Amino acid sequence: MATTDSDRYDRVAISFHWVIALLVIANVIIGLFHESLFDPRQVMPIHKSIGMTVLILSIGRLFWRLGHRAPPLPPELPSWEKMAAKAMHGLLYALILLLPLTGWAMSSDPERPRPISWFGLFDFPILPTGKAIAGFSHEAHEILGLLMAALVVIHIAAALRHHFLLRDRVLTRMLR
Repeated sequence: MATTDSDRYDRVAISFHWVIALLVIANVIIGLFHESLFDPRQVMPIHKSIGMTVLILSIGRLFWRLGHRAPPLPPELPSWEKMAAKAMHGLLYALILLLPLTGWAMSSDPERPRPISWFGLFDFPILPTGKAIAGFSHEAHEILGLLMAALVVIHIAAALRHHFLLRDRVLTRMLR
């Protein structure tokens, strides 16, 4: 099935999507394996910098999205699949904001603050959190990170299903 320009995301949305996707995948890998595959002292500053980059880009992406509608899903998709896609995208948007925010709050623990340096260029301010919020943020960050890993796998699998099995235009809407 051919994809027209009105069926595709615009170049800005596509750029946001792929840059954020690659950064999220890199951070999920670092987050899951920072103690077993990497030296945490070397990789965690990179993890934090990537996370803050995702936060900033995600805010930009959300503002862009407010003024630019997503192309419609193919009309032949069943309603349950359209609802699942909408829920998946909503969860992914929430996570690309919540994961960096919980990481930032966790790093702002008043008893042991660990400033976030953005690739050594400047530091983000320490958030005014209490011990309870920092502790909650630590647990939430770990749980949300696992949820993000699972949703990324499901999202990729769904895109590949649409492209190779269903042979519809869902994936090509995000390609240029």
